[in-house]
Amino acid sequence: MKRSLAVNILLALTLLALVILVALPFWWVISGSFKLPQDIIARKPTFFPHSFTLQHYVKLLANSAYTTYVGNSLIVATFSTLITLALAVPASFAFFRLKFPGRRTLFRIILLAYAFPSIVVLIPLFGMFTKLGIIDTLPSLVIVNVAFALPFSIWMLRSFFATVPKEIEEAAVMDGAPPTVILRRVMLPLIAPGMASVGIFAFISSWTEYVFASVLIISDDKRTVPVGFAGIIGQYQIDWGLLLAGVVLAVAPVVILFAFIGRWFVSGLTEGAVK
Repeated sequence: MKRSLAVNILLALTLLALVILVALPFWWVISGSFKLPQDIIARKPTFFPHSFTLQHYVKLLANSAYTTYVGNSLIVATFSTLITLALAVPASFAFFRLKFPGRRTLFRIILLAYAFPSIVVLIPLFGMFTKLGIIDTLPSLVIVNVAFALPFSIWMLRSFFATVPKEIEEAAVMDGAPPTVILRRVMLPLIAPGMASVGIFAFISSWTEYVFASVLIISDDKRTVPVGFAGIIGQYQIDWGLLLAGVVLAVAPVVILFAFIGRWFVSGLTEGAVK
């Protein structure tokens, strides 16, 4: 059915309003990071910087441990992503294809764990990690991030396995291929977009995690980017320029990652929604 001109104009205006609503905060952060301090806190905010400056970025990189925070976040997010993929792929394949007692019950328990509020287990985890001697270490953050990303990753990959025609797997079975060979040589190339989607999800959730990173990490040289911002914000005065520059540099790796494989993430969410 063909839409009228008035409806098209209304849809276009609605879409434009949504784009402005979403993009305006990002533009305020990016443009503010290049403004002079007096322009950032001016009563009449300007859309573009009057005097372009890089002083906030220079100050951030020279006078703080920001590069250390970024390095720690990259280590935690990368290892969390790789371990999540290494565990989620065989687990989702087992839940989808293999027959074993309690399969449905166990899958429902895993989904329930995804809905479980993480803050509830903060204190028990702190006590357990203290006994294990891994408090104030980056591996403790990797363990936590993998534990909370794994349930959703298994659910998403299971949806991708469901999109593979069963005839392809049956042909491999007739050729005598065991499940491990079917998974490695047949399934993995076909679900590559799903693995990319899970990788982006695990990386972003690890990169932005704050609560556990602020409690499990004590040393300043082991802090991640979200926790490092707490040191940038002063107790009685906020350096807005420094803070905005830090936000831009913190978001940049996620934006770059999403620019390369973001379309697979969108398709992954769509596949998960229809299955």
